[in-house]
Amino acid sequence: MKVEPYRISVNKDSNNEALIAACRAGDPKAWELLVERYQRLVYSIPRRAGLDEETSADVFGYVFASLVEHLDRLDQPSRVGAWLATTAKRETWRLARSRQRYVAPPEGYETDFMAEIPTEEPLPEETVLRLEEQHRIRTAVEMLDERCRELLTLLFYRAESPAYTDIAAALGIPEGSIGPTRARCLQKVRRVLEKLW
Repeated sequence: MKVEPYRISVNKDSNNEALIAACRAGDPKAWELLVERYQRLVYSIPRRAGLDEETSADVFGYVFASLVEHLDRLDQPSRVGAWLATTAKRETWRLARSRQRYVAPPEGYETDFMAEIPTEEPLPEETVLRLEEQHRIRTAVEMLDERCRELLTLLFYRAESPAYTDIAAALGIPEGSIGPTRARCLQKVRRVLEKLW
């Protein structure tokens, strides 16, 4: 029985090095997982810079096509997120200057995980780094069990955290267990972050 060379075992919990190695070996599942992991980050950069949906989709396509071209030359596969963010930022600047198509993001556009970026100014490096960090944390939280995801969402992803009594009622848990459960969930986030990045 012949085993195909690209069958490196990867899943959504695989770290960036494993995904890049599998992508280099030609594994389509690894590519799908890598795009899924970073699609929000890459797409958010041109949208938050004020580019319209069509132009943002162009940036998105360009960034991942560039990754395919440079896959074998990535010196630090663990830093693929930074590479994607930098490439998205550069392409955003290029298209914004060439097309002069700045538009405000659509009404109701999700911004809870993104920093505010001035409409007509280039993305500063610190903003890109903050977007990447927020993306990592959100990805880690999404990989947790439902109970932890719900608790951390209530505690940290709201403009104002509800009272512990409200959280306890919403989750159906004793109020006194919120603190210890929060600590365990944050440990899980740390472990996921360490594993993936």
